[in-house]
Amino acid sequence: WQEAGEVADVAARLWDSRQGGAETRDATTGRFVDRDKLHHVDFTGSAFSVRGPSPVPRPPQGHPVRVVDATGGPARAVAARYADVALVRTADPGRAAAARAELRASAAAYGRDPDGLRVLAALDIDLGSGEYAARPGHGGGGPRPTPRGPLYRGGPVDLAELIAAWHRDGTVDGFHLRPVEPRRDLERLVNGTVSLLRHRGLFRTFYPGGTLRDHLGLARPANQYAVARGAS
Repeated sequence: WQEAGEVADVAARLWDSRQGGAETRDATTGRFVDRDKLHHVDFTGSAFSVRGPSPVPRPPQGHPVRVVDATGGPARAVAARYADVALVRTADPGRAAAARAELRASAAAYGRDPDGLRVLAALDIDLGSGEYAARPGHGGGGPRPTPRGPLYRGGPVDLAELIAAWHRDGTVDGFHLRPVEPRRDLERLVNGTVSLLRHRGLFRTFYPGGTLRDHLGLARPANQYAVARGAS
């Protein structure tokens, strides 16, 4: 996880190493780039070193969305410092809420806006057995721990109840759902669970932006070198 943090750190530096408008392509002067908008990167980590600037322009999102599975303790610090999305695998809403609070507090301690970190409950879902297979709880079916991680087994209606309950209690910012049988479960998830959530006003009816960062409601990161230059 130390190396993962270093990868996230140097990746952000490389993404920011070319400011917008760095490529001038000015035929009259023969200048291809504005060197004032190129920033040198000379990074040495515990296991690798990287030099920049990046040979390609800054990504359209500023930084691609970074997702970290923050279920385990060692991953929490990396997620709090660098992630846009943190996944927490747990079948217990109390533990999910505690993980979210911990991650947001740690993000603030690193100088980040906690609202710039989305904490999602990660669940495997099995919608093949119908509502009767769900374990009582959360208004219907509830997730259960398994050796491979938390699993929801039930029907689309009970899954909608679970999501609505966790949303109402502010347990997490959203869900990352992985169908056990995609060819079967995706159709039931979209036409069953999502339709019910839309009817209750808990799921969007359209996507306002064109990127994953837009869909998650995350701001485009400011260029760290431009910010530093402005401050100086």
